[in-house]
Amino acid sequence: MIEIIVALVTGGCSVIGVIISNMLSNRRTEQQIRVSQAVTETKIEELTREVREHNNFARRVPVLEEQMKVANHRIADLENSVDDIRRE
Repeated sequence: MIEIIVALVTGGCSVIGVIISNMLSNRRTEQQIRVSQAVTETKIEELTREVREHNNFARRVPVLEEQMKVANHRIADLENSVDDIRRE
């Protein structure tokens, strides 16, 4: 009879130990997941900001290219005018 009681107490203590261990492990895992999620969200926000900044540049580059073409044509016209004046 005593052996059965000892076995039940030992088994009960083992079950309680496993439950406590699992609860603590789950809490640690949940905390790590929260931290990882926060880091991931921060990185996504930063990447989103960088993409928006890049898109802004991507919109502006064709405009700048067109302005450069116009400026180059104006410079060429001015150079031709100066050459014409020198020839006279």
